[in-house]
This record gives sequence, structure tokens and C-alpha cells, in this order.
Amino acid sequence: MPLQFFASADTNAARLLGPPARFEASKLKVVFMGEESDRNTRIMPRTYTLSHCDFTANLTLTISNIINRDQLKGWYNKDDVLAEWTRVNGNLFLDVHCYVSGPNRFLDLAAEFRYYIFSKELPLVLEAMLYGDSDLFREHQELMDALVRIFFHSSSKKYNRVECWGPLKDAARGRGDKINGFSSASNESSGPPITLGIPKAIFQAFVAFLL
Repeated sequence: MPLQFFASADTNAARLLGPPARFEASKLKVVFMGEESDRNTRIMPRTYTLSHCDFTANLTLTISNIINRDQLKGWYNKDDVLAEWTRVNGNLFLDVHCYVSGPNRFLDLAAEFRYYIFSKELPLVLEAMLYGDSDLFREHQELMDALVRIFFHSSSKKYNRVECWGPLKDAARGRGDKINGFSSASNESSGPPITLGIPKAIFQAFVAFLL
């Protein structure tokens, strides 16, 4: 069993038992990549990759119009979080992707830990995106009302799931209502239900990476 697994397990245990991390702007580095991605305020296509260092707690937010293979390596082998803006039936969504477990059996053993850690720290992830891409949100304030969908990817049926965390303005503060499955509207809602489709861009990039 590699030493990296033991180190990761110790770190995950500490993060699970401790309070949620607080976002510190001084620890965030923002990198713009891709064509015309240098602080432009076009909503789509627009993707995010947030990586962190366990030792320094530094964060790196990469903003681009594509997800490339190098970014997927970080998602598949570490704790990077990917996100992208999508539109379904005229409604904007911020789709966030977290890799809980998969072919690596060591990660599969830690699936429950990883799921709860991601759930606990996702408000910080969203806050980092709001801060790092502030020009976009300043130009398009309506994005704060967009629903946030969290896609947890796992080989375990229990943790391979989708959760709707409500509007971005609430989810970033940890106040969103988590609704499992593909319906974000409760039975008591007076408004029409919103159908949540599975985004294609990140999955297509992921398949290309595996091939």
C-alpha cells in the first residue's frame, strides 16, 4: 500500500473531524487559460478547476473554456473539483463534479470519508469560484440565482449520486437545501419542476482522457 494513501487518509480524517475550512483570499491563486478566457465575462463555455495543497492550504483556481487532460489528471488522482456552467431548458446551472472513488480500490475504501469531506468543504469551493471569477459575477448578477448541482462520481452506488444544493447565493454560504436525484422541485412547490439533465462537456473530456 503506497505511503501516499496513508498520508491522504490521515489528512482526510483531520479534515472530517475538524470544522469546515474558511476561505482566505490570500491563499487563492487564479489562472486564466484557453482562448479569450482572460477575464472575459462570457458565461458559456466556462469551466473551473480548483486544486489545493494539503500542506500549505493554498488553492489554485483555473478558469478556462475547456477541461483539458492535464486538469483531469488532477481530478482523477487527487481531490481537485471541476465545475462548469450549463444550460438546460433555458435554465442556467453550475455543475460541480467531485471524484469520490473508482478503479483505485484504496480510494474505494475511503469513499464515505471522501463524500463527507467534499460535502463539508464545497461551500468553500463555491466561495473561491465567486471570488476568483468576480468579474463574471459582477457582470451577470443573475448567476447568483442559478441552481448548483453536485455530481459525486463513485464506483459505489451509495455515493454515485447527484444533489441539487439550491441557488448559488445560498449554496456558497452552506445554506442550500440538498435534494438528491434529478428533481430540484419539491412536491409542494407551486412552480413548474425543473428537469436536470446530465452535462456532456466534462464527461466527454473525461472519456477522451481515459482513451
